[in-house]
Amino acid sequence: MHPQKIARINELARKKKQGPLTEEELAEQASLRQEYIAGYREQFRAVLDNVVIQEKDGTRHPLKKKNPET
Repeated sequence: MHPQKIARINELARKKKQGPLTEEELAEQASLRQEYIAGYREQFRAVLDNVVIQEKDGTRHPLKKKNPET
């Protein structure tokens, strides 16, 4: 995410503390937050995709996704 967008998120948060935001600002804030969270999740998944577990015997294997049903 671009630093300008992060600065805008912070600007809207400060403005919200001082008083209510307009409908357009609320929509912009929600959109920017969703974009920020999506980017954060993408980066976190990339980190987890590169995690390798090393067992006591020295073998290594990639981290596996857990089944949501179990």
